[in-house]
Amino acid sequence: MKIALLRRFVALVDNDLHFPRAAEVLGIPLASLYTSVEKLEDEVGHPLLSGAKGAATLTPAGSLLLDEARRRIAEAPEPAPKTVAPAGGKAKASKGKGRAPIVKGQPKPYKKRQGR
Repeated sequence: MKIALLRRFVALVDNDLHFPRAAEVLGIPLASLYTSVEKLEDEVGHPLLSGAKGAATLTPAGSLLLDEARRRIAEAPEPAPKTVAPAGGKAKASKGKGRAPIVKGQPKPYKKRQGR
């Protein structure tokens, strides 16, 4: 299991199983949080949450995964800080397809004669 998925699951449980609040705390889209929970459920093979999405509760499998997730997160190293690309710089124009390399003895590719 990926540590990122486990961190999202723990954040969801810490925010009282409130998906929008947990997504805001994590700084991810709401759909990504739903997808993460679905991926964990597929890996475990059991549903982790029961009830409607507005009033969800942990299942017994979810409680077991929560304990395991907290243990694995504590053992895992901290994620590397994200590097920020420097702002500014020279913009490059898109040049389309470009030209194929010239083959000796053949006409230049994409070369049309100028009409008058």
